[in-house]
Amino acid sequence: MPVKKAFFKENVNLLESLQQVVSAYTEYKIIAEQEQTKRREIEAWEQETIARINAQRDVLIEYLDRSFDERAENFRALFKVVDRAITTGNNEQLAVALHSITEIAKSSPFKELANLTSVRAALDDPNREWTF
Repeated sequence: MPVKKAFFKENVNLLESLQQVVSAYTEYKIIAEQEQTKRREIEAWEQETIARINAQRDVLIEYLDRSFDERAENFRALFKVVDRAITTGNNEQLAVALHSITEIAKSSPFKELANLTSVRAALDDPNREWTF
């Protein structure tokens, strides 16, 4: 009989070991599926974030293009005024045009961009209370 008990005990241990392996494998499969789902969510978030960054970049580039185009046009117009003032000898008009050129040169389109950024941040803030 002692041999039968030992054999039975080995079979019970073997069965318990097999159950533990099956349980561990089942738990592994559940965790693997959860992690796969998390990876898909992260990839979707990544694609959405990249698309949002690209859209913001496009808006920024368009703003800068237009801003610098406008500045360039303003400089061209003012230098025409300078040329006319020199040709006609109008020192008052020359002084006003040069002052305007200096003021435009001192200002930066990036300063306006900072203002736009703060406005955008305020608009995006869900806790912001607006009073009219």
